[in-house]
Amino acid sequence: MPASNEMSFAMIDLIVTVCFLLNPNACSDQHILFDWQGESLNACVMRAQPYLAQWIGEHPDMRIVRYRCEWPEQEKQSL
Repeated sequence: MPASNEMSFAMIDLIVTVCFLLNPNACSDQHILFDWQGESLNACVMRAQPYLAQWIGEHPDMRIVRYRCEWPEQEKQSL
């Protein structure tokens, strides 16, 4: 068990809804998993911009229409 002054890391799922620029009705959800320092989902949403910027830089033919953060276990329960 980590000491109280250590941050615990967990995986978090950044779920990004994207659409093609040339076909705005063709949208899908993309999942970006990364290590997260045990902070809230709201903090994840606030700090997601660098991940979103990197993703859109790698996919210039798409645009992001919305995003959210979820714990991977939470997403499995909602299915």
